[in-house]
Amino acid sequence: MKNEELAQHACHVRKNIVKMLTEAGSGHPGGSLSITDMLQVLYFEVMHIDPKNPKMADRDRFVLSEGHCAPALYGTLVERGYFPEEELWHLRKCGAMLQGHPDMKHTPGVDMSTGSLGQGLSAANGMALTAKLDQADWRVYVMCGDGEIQEGMIWEAAMSSAQYKLDNLTLFVNHNGLQIDGSNDEVMNVNPIDAKFRAFGWNVIAIDGHDYDSIRAAITLAKETKGRPTAIIAETIKGKGVSFMENQVGWHGKAPNQEQCAQALNELGGEA
Repeated sequence: MKNEELAQHACHVRKNIVKMLTEAGSGHPGGSLSITDMLQVLYFEVMHIDPKNPKMADRDRFVLSEGHCAPALYGTLVERGYFPEEELWHLRKCGAMLQGHPDMKHTPGVDMSTGSLGQGLSAANGMALTAKLDQADWRVYVMCGDGEIQEGMIWEAAMSSAQYKLDNLTLFVNHNGLQIDGSNDEVMNVNPIDAKFRAFGWNVIAIDGHDYDSIRAAITLAKETKGRPTAIIAETIKGKGVSFMENQVGWHGKAPNQEQCAQALNELGGEA
C-alpha cells in the first residue's frame, strides 16, 4: 500500500477518534492519536488477518497493552472492516460493544482484553510461546506506552520473552514522553529505554512512529531477527494531528467539547 493511502486511513481514524470521544464525553485522545500511524501499517500491510473471520486460527495477534488507547484500535478495526462505523458513536455507553478498554469477548478483532497497565506483554508472551509450541507461523505484536513500562511486570515479561527466544514477538513502545501525571522524566524516568531492552536480551530498533517507511522497515527487520524478540522504540507526538492537543499532558484523558471537536476536525481536513 502506498504511504498516501496509509495517511488517508490514518486521517480518517484520527477524525473518528475525536468524534467518538466527543460523543462519549470521556476517554483518552492523546495516546490514541499518537499510535494511529503504526496501527495502519500493521492492519493494512503487515498482519495476516481476515475481518470476515476474526477468530481465524492462523491469524497474527495484536495486544494493545496500553488499553486506554482503545479509540485508535476501534477506529482502525472499523477502517479495516471488522464492524460498522456506527458502533463508534456508542463508545463507553452501558451495554455497548465498545467500552473504554478493549474487550476480546464482545469486540471482533480484539485479541486480548486489556486496561490494567503492564499486563499486555505477559499475555503476548503466552500467545507467542503457544505459536512456538505449535510450530505455527503466526506472529504477535504488542503496543505498550512509555509510562506503562514503569510497571515492574513489564520487565519480568521482558526477561521471559528473551529467555524463551520469542522471535515471533514484536513490541512497540509508544514513546511520546508524557503520561497522565506529567512527563516521564518528572514521574519516573524510563530512559534509556533502548539500553534497558538490550540489557534484557532484546533486539532493539528506534524509529519515528509517524513515518510509514520507518515503521515498515522496522517490522521487516523484526521478522528477520532470529533467536530473540524485538522492541521497536517509536518516538511519537502525543495528540498527533491536532494542534492544541500535541505534546499537551492535559489531553491524556480528557474528551474534547463540541467547539474543540470542530476545530480538531477542521485541522484534520474536515468532517467527511
